Amino acid sequence: MAKTKIKIKKNDQVLVISGRDRGARGRVLRVIPSRSMAVVERVNMVKRHTRPNPQRGIQGGILEREAPIHLSNLMVIDPQTDKPTRVGRKRLPDGSGARVAKKSGATLA
Repeated sequence: MAKTKIKIKKNDQVLVISGRDRGARGRVLRVIPSRSMAVVERVNMVKRHTRPNPQRGIQGGILEREAPIHLSNLMVIDPQTDKPTRVGRKRLPDGSGARVAKKSGATLA
């Protein structure tokens, strides 16, 4: 499998473009590069049956939490236009690289 640069990063605002939660927006909480997946806030919620663990302070029972979603099902939201966009890379004058929105050319954080 060819390695590609992951274009979605933690704290990006993203839109789900396919799957059960299509149309949902959220903030990326965690990226899992080895599996090409990301955990997005309040997206892809699943129920987990959890055993109590007093040492960790886990009460147990049926908990609802976010499950990872594949990066191909996510698009970054352009900060200027507030619409989904593809992400490119651009070399800045000082020599460092930056992620840019393809639609507006705005630099992403």
